[in-house]
Amino acid sequence: MLTYTIRRLILSIPTLLFIALVIFLLLQLAPGDPMAQVPLTVPPEVKEKMREALGLGAPWYVQFWKWLVQFFWIEPKVFIDYLTNSSTLFGWLPDTELYTKCGAGALEDCDLRMRSWQTRSPVMDLVLQRLPQTLWVVGLAYVVAFFIAIPIGIYSAYKQYSKFDQAGTFITMIGFSIPPFFTGPLLIVIFSVYLGWFPSIYDTTLEVNSWASFKKQLAQMIMPVMVLALQVTAQISRFMRASMLDNLKQDYVRTARAKGLSERVVVLVHVLRNSMIAVVTVIALAIPGIFGGSIITERVFKVNGIGDALIGALFASDMPMVMTLTFIFAILIVLANIFADVMYGVLDPRIRYD
Repeated sequence: MLTYTIRRLILSIPTLLFIALVIFLLLQLAPGDPMAQVPLTVPPEVKEKMREALGLGAPWYVQFWKWLVQFFWIEPKVFIDYLTNSSTLFGWLPDTELYTKCGAGALEDCDLRMRSWQTRSPVMDLVLQRLPQTLWVVGLAYVVAFFIAIPIGIYSAYKQYSKFDQAGTFITMIGFSIPPFFTGPLLIVIFSVYLGWFPSIYDTTLEVNSWASFKKQLAQMIMPVMVLALQVTAQISRFMRASMLDNLKQDYVRTARAKGLSERVVVLVHVLRNSMIAVVTVIALAIPGIFGGSIITERVFKVNGIGDALIGALFASDMPMVMTLTFIFAILIVLANIFADVMYGVLDPRIRYD
């Protein structure tokens, strides 16, 4: 299994390079001009010099190669240099103000880093600044969705056609049908405007250092988490129910019951483990899926995360920012597929990769 995992990671490199090329070419064909935000009073020759300074005058393959070098060589080098020269080596995220200084040994690489056309700041600095907010909201939504969807799917299958199963089917159909850009404003109207229970705008400057600030943080996270968790919960619970129903009809279940095993052991040990083999793909692919849902959700609730940054970069035709964030989502999808394949072997000893 370890050999297979290493081989898959190595094979993912050309896959990611091809994905990066496709994303880059699509962005080249997309409409929009980064000079559109420049005031009309700026002379055309000045705009042309600004365009050349951004590297827009170079051929597309030169621009693509420059981006690859910046993403895979310059940025990791700067990050490693920062860690080796920082007293917070084992911190969760680096201090972006210090990280911008590139550490002690990579100062010569500061000018080579990829920079946002909109802010002229290094792209990875902006990503690191916004990443904690996204991880808090997305991570909590994924955990909530997982721990709600699995029990619902198990009980719905075990009590097929019961009132609980019918109610779960109705709710999951709603979760499948309603997109986040509709659910978000709907929750704001209900819980913020009419009831006044939760704030409609996420305060990213809030520091949690007391019980009162913790309650404020929890209150402002509830609606974004609910929006993101709803669709994932619906998806996982339906697949969990279908897989459980299929396994409950198998011969090994009747054999286990005939041996005198309790119903709890039969369902939660034998049936659940075999059912998870089919569901693990959905669970793994829900990770990049929930990040994709955060793009709209962060915009609706004004969460200062990477999803909101991607929308802003698209409107500003900020290609380095769009390219980097889109490629990060692509990496998540590739890693989620590898994770799903590895989990097959963990859940089912019969599955082995030679």
